[in-house]
Amino acid sequence: MSEVRFPGIPTTGDGSEAAVWVETHVSQAGIAYPITPSTNMGYGFQVAVANGRTNLWGEPLTFLEPESEHSAGSAAEGFALAGGRVSSFTASQGLVLQKEVLHVISGKRLPMVFHIGARALTSQALNIHAGHDDVYAVADTGWGILFAANAQEVADMALIARRASEAALVPFMVAQDGFLVTHTVENFRLPEPELMREFVGDPKEKLVSLFDPEHPVLSGPVENQDSYMKGRIAQRAFYARVVPALEEAFELYCQLTGRCYDFVEPYRLEDAEYAVVATGSMIGTIQAVVDYLREKGEKVGALYVRSFRPFPGARIVDALKHTKAFAVLERTDEPLAESNPMLREIKAAFADATDGYPGFPELKVDRLPTFYGGAAGLGGRDVRPADVIATFEHMIEGNKDRRYFALNIKHPLALEPKEDPDITEPGTFRMRGYSVGGYGSVTTNKVIASVTADLFGLYVQAFPKYGSEKKGLPTNYYLWVAEEPVRVRAELRYVEMVAINDPRALQYTNPLVGLAEGGAIWLQSRHTDPEAIWATVPKYARELIRERGYRLYAIDTIKIAQEVATRPDLVQRMQGIVLLGSYLKIAPFFERAKISEEELWARIEKVIRKYFGKRGEQVVQDNMTAIRRGYSELIEVPAEVIAREPKEVVA
Repeated sequence: MSEVRFPGIPTTGDGSEAAVWVETHVSQAGIAYPITPSTNMGYGFQVAVANGRTNLWGEPLTFLEPESEHSAGSAAEGFALAGGRVSSFTASQGLVLQKEVLHVISGKRLPMVFHIGARALTSQALNIHAGHDDVYAVADTGWGILFAANAQEVADMALIARRASEAALVPFMVAQDGFLVTHTVENFRLPEPELMREFVGDPKEKLVSLFDPEHPVLSGPVENQDSYMKGRIAQRAFYARVVPALEEAFELYCQLTGRCYDFVEPYRLEDAEYAVVATGSMIGTIQAVVDYLREKGEKVGALYVRSFRPFPGARIVDALKHTKAFAVLERTDEPLAESNPMLREIKAAFADATDGYPGFPELKVDRLPTFYGGAAGLGGRDVRPADVIATFEHMIEGNKDRRYFALNIKHPLALEPKEDPDITEPGTFRMRGYSVGGYGSVTTNKVIASVTADLFGLYVQAFPKYGSEKKGLPTNYYLWVAEEPVRVRAELRYVEMVAINDPRALQYTNPLVGLAEGGAIWLQSRHTDPEAIWATVPKYARELIRERGYRLYAIDTIKIAQEVATRPDLVQRMQGIVLLGSYLKIAPFFERAKISEEELWARIEKVIRKYFGKRGEQVVQDNMTAIRRGYSELIEVPAEVIAREPKEVVA
């Protein structure tokens, strides 16, 4: 990183923040109608406008929230027609509602970048979580489409897409998986303002107004039989520029930042006999599984398809042509189609290769790999390492009768994993939390991740199990802390710490499943006497705690929140923030950091201001007090108490 001009500014944040960082620096306007999970992107742009921010060229930012996503698309069209650089943020039904306008924008050769929080379309049920059927539904509109697997890629693809869009006069989408990227906090590097200014350039020098009366241009006319087809086919001249524009953008970005990207990204494919192909956030999990199976002697690999439009068919064939079989995992299901969208395109690419189509590598018909297709992660469904292992095993076993399958559900089409190994790198610290929706635990988890990364220089991933219906109901959150970037993006089954904000979790489930031997349990309890705390723990859990040497901690977050919060509406949400103080005492990082408590609290306050500063100084201080008390008032149940049965079991 030190050898490149622009290595990036280290930070922690989610994909939404990454998109906002770029667009508020390089765009002139953001136009959006809020729809989950893209809302935070539009909100972030709107906050920048409210704060009087200007872009890199000193122009005041503009934000417009019209009456619908369709109107947002039309407004973006108008802004671009006037020669402006514009961005928009949408998802799911909102993206599909824009489809009519998307055709018009590409047909009028209007460069722009839309950020998509890729989300399942409402089908048999409403779902607000990750899916790719919304992006696939608009793949025929003439837009470039790049997928981003994590927050780093969101920031980088935003710039690469912008440069390519304005070079080719083709609009682009940057898709990131809803919640799995849009709301997951992790380490990444912010592109420097100087980089963005140089890489993208001043919009006034690159864009042209079609509304200029001094240089009149006809745009969007009515064309009948004599003209329409000629204009439509003539559009191909612009699309011929897209691949070279992307290649140039990828190469220059690599030179400037050291972060190198391409249309596809092979992983350990050189001698692989079997491969899994995917796009989006599941690719990290797949790559981690490839490493695990390689250690067991299996010749496996992975292929990340980053560019869906333009579709890199020749590159994909070249990467996979030597394999015996490969499986394409997709976040969608199209039962009436020949195959799901990406596998359909890959089959066509192999057909072109066998036919000697220009631009494709030579491929003999008798060397075709066996094609498999799988539905995975629909509606945010977990994609676990075990599911990827099952996919590889299915191909290795040569089961050609089941060429299409599903993962991680109970169904005749589903593959049943034979093992669920812990493939995490040694030294990783993981926490699984049990809370109630609306108690602030999700925000707390993000704050914990940011504090950990800032204080201890570690890699983090904070992933909440979101859902608007969870308010007042049980929910989970997950935290990874590691010395290397966290690749696996799945719900945590194996952990070193369990945080039980909701004591009822001990009744309706077993929170201790997968807790490592000697691990820590943090419990919300109204009791201060260790004997009384121990008596509230159910018998099955007491047996597990003794058997596996677990450490048990407790604190009354409710009491602390009631005493600290200066506003009644903050009492409930502040219960979660108390956990941060306790976490700092339980987790091993503070001892390793060799910093004073004074420095510790100063750094924590810096992060707290990032999350709560906009709500006023009193809110910041309330949160700091809650964290300090979570640290100082934490109770550890002694080993001698755990060793014996309580005299009286509390219901």
